[in-house]
Amino acid sequence: MDYPRFRQRRHQSLPAGGSNFCGTNRRRTAGGVIYPGGDCLRRRRQSRRRPPSLPGRRKPIAVKPHQVPKQPIIPKTNEIVPCVPSESYGRLFFRFLRFGLLAWGGPVAQIALIRQELVEEERWISRERFNRVLAVYQILPGPEASELCVYFGMLSRGRFGGLLAGLGFVLPGFILMLLLSWFYLRYGITSPIFSAAFLGMQAAVGALIVRAVHRIGSHVLLNRWLWGIAISALVAHFAGIHFLIILAIAGVVYLLVAEGKAGWAATLLGVSFIASLALLYSQFSAGRSALAAADVASPGVPSILSLFSLGLRSGLLTFGGAYTVIPYLRNEAVVTIGWMTDSQFLDGMALAGILPAPLVILGTFVGYLGGGLYGGIALTVGIYLPAFAFTLIGHEMLEKFVENKVLHSILDGVTAGVVGLIAATALVLLRDAITGWLAALIFVGGLILLFRWNSKASVPVLVLGAALVGLLVYFLV
Repeated sequence: MDYPRFRQRRHQSLPAGGSNFCGTNRRRTAGGVIYPGGDCLRRRRQSRRRPPSLPGRRKPIAVKPHQVPKQPIIPKTNEIVPCVPSESYGRLFFRFLRFGLLAWGGPVAQIALIRQELVEEERWISRERFNRVLAVYQILPGPEASELCVYFGMLSRGRFGGLLAGLGFVLPGFILMLLLSWFYLRYGITSPIFSAAFLGMQAAVGALIVRAVHRIGSHVLLNRWLWGIAISALVAHFAGIHFLIILAIAGVVYLLVAEGKAGWAATLLGVSFIASLALLYSQFSAGRSALAAADVASPGVPSILSLFSLGLRSGLLTFGGAYTVIPYLRNEAVVTIGWMTDSQFLDGMALAGILPAPLVILGTFVGYLGGGLYGGIALTVGIYLPAFAFTLIGHEMLEKFVENKVLHSILDGVTAGVVGLIAATALVLLRDAITGWLAALIFVGGLILLFRWNSKASVPVLVLGAALVGLLVYFLV
């Protein structure tokens, strides 16, 4: 019996997954012709589409992913690939010297100036890399703007280039502070005109410190534990406990909190707080005020080595911003050795506020009053030495080191303790800064200005304006 060569096939639904081999799921027509079905039919159709294997054709060699050569990334026409130029030593030095001359307005304005020129305009590095580098230096002690200058100089011309870049950024403020320190010792202490100007500037500095405590505390004191550490540090400072012990306890307490040992952390914090209160009560019972006892010190003359050591310790412990250097410098210069008074310390802060430099340049003034020109140089070198060394020794190693979660917990606790120390120092300095109705008005007006006007010019405008008000009152009254 003859059958047509092609018959119309009926649709046949397949089970899930189809058949496993060609011998199953077949169908037979009425005439007895067997047609394949299921996966077998699908595979036969696919085999017809493949090109026939020709003799002599080589099979493709499987290449592993790590053996594939990397192709260069071709940027878009409107993109600029980050590239660090290899500048001459002289050009590099004068570039960052210009940064130092324009470094008004504190660390935020200084970092923004560096970012705008080297990252946004000239594209030395990408924005993402700049953010990672800045995050590292915000955790490490020292002024971030100076550390960034050393970092960019090292990228351009190695370690010597980093040294030149850092020196160029620091030199303008350092030289100006040396000149103002000499002028202060020669005319400022005895002249009634300059005394009137510094009277207004001291009240403005009091407002600056209070604003700094609020700003740093709002970023640091994020939970009840950190608030408790800060309050305990404040009480311990007035009780006369050394600040190194205070910061060590603060770091250990928050490390215990981070490790889930809240009971041990509460015990340690409670014992330290009760001990501080007991010491403070004993001072009051003996007839000595805590604020007055903090200023009792027999005047002494520091050596050049001790000034360098003070600067080095201050540079290693400045966590959380430039204002954290204030308690360390004051503890040595006013309390321990006592070659300065609180009034002179406030004058130094006022001078540092009107200069294009980080606030740590206050160390130059403190060192100059303690040891003259060589004392100012020694203390300044000690403060800036950690900031230079951290970058020049190895930024990559530090970038891995600061990713340690244990270190983050310790530094968070230490920074909370520093906020308490700054608050305690602010209370002591305000006692000497606000001595009359004029100083109180300048202090209140300065607080309103700082809270309402966020500008890089707010600090020098406030300090110079307060000095002008003091002079006007002196000549008119």
